[in-house]
Amino acid sequence: MTTHKYLNMNSSNMELIDEKSVDLIITSPPYPMIEMWDEIFSQQNPEIANDLKKGDGNGAFYRMHEILNCVWDECDRVLKDNGFICINVGDATRTINGNFQLYSNHTRIIDFFLNKGYSVLPDIHWRKQSNSPNKFMGSGMYPAGAYVTYEHEYILIFRKGGKRQFYGNEKKKRQKSAFFWEERNIWFSDLWEIKGVSQTLFNSKSTRSRNASFPFEVPYRLINMYSVEEDIILDPFAGLGTTNIACMVLNRNSIGIDIDRDIMNLAMENKSINVGSFNKIISDRIKNHLSFVDALPDDKKAKCYKNEVHGFLVKTRQEVAMEIKQLASITQSESGFECSYKLFDQLSFSE
Repeated sequence: MTTHKYLNMNSSNMELIDEKSVDLIITSPPYPMIEMWDEIFSQQNPEIANDLKKGDGNGAFYRMHEILNCVWDECDRVLKDNGFICINVGDATRTINGNFQLYSNHTRIIDFFLNKGYSVLPDIHWRKQSNSPNKFMGSGMYPAGAYVTYEHEYILIFRKGGKRQFYGNEKKKRQKSAFFWEERNIWFSDLWEIKGVSQTLFNSKSTRSRNASFPFEVPYRLINMYSVEEDIILDPFAGLGTTNIACMVLNRNSIGIDIDRDIMNLAMENKSINVGSFNKIISDRIKNHLSFVDALPDDKKAKCYKNEVHGFLVKTRQEVAMEIKQLASITQSESGFECSYKLFDQLSFSE
């Protein structure tokens, strides 16, 4: 059984969450110096609006990050020792007072966590390529007046303290939570090419202007990579609850926080939260693995191991105890959802 809470509050004060109670944090904050987020930053510090009005881009940029730093302080408080923080953020390019420049959000966040004593791990570039023929900025074919087009965002990864150690029952959970060899080879690459989320998912123009969700695949991969089943995952900028949904699919507990009540209501009303849609994700994962094994040449297939739980072939010994569960039920409560699980039906593998 896992629980998934949605809390409408400011993440700079997460008083409802106990100190050192969270195993993993995955989030995508409002990006400083992206115009769609000016209002929400200015509401928390009116000096930001004043800076933008008088053309002081750097002043606004630093004040916006001061607001984010309050959230990162709270994340540090609630995160367990040896836990991970994964932050999806993009840098901003903007013209203020006639001056075009880059505002490097990812370096400000790295600097914060370095000063906190965190280990900065290799980051991931999430490539969001534009196919527009007119995507270049500046003077076209003439030199010294055009600018490189940004087509990627960062997924920054920080660890609090040393490596997480697993003993006793936790060691067994880790073995059950293993991922497939072929998934490892894709996920642990420094370049991800994943399509973004269409804003047509949202119900109103006002909601679209206040939200920019990352696709399900981003938290889905990170949860697999940096947590084990039944861990507690936090998203302090939850938006439409994509991280919560990935946790439901993957048998992890979750807490999603957002300052916007309308967005949180939409997250709770999401019609895609149902047993059938979640189990299709799980079933597709198994089918993709079986297709991968089936495509192996006979000599490679002969060297595979047999998964002890489900009976299919796997590439490595570390996948032998891997255990995949499917959803048995999803129950909605006042503050979120509860999910129960059962072992994935082996008969469905051949369908």
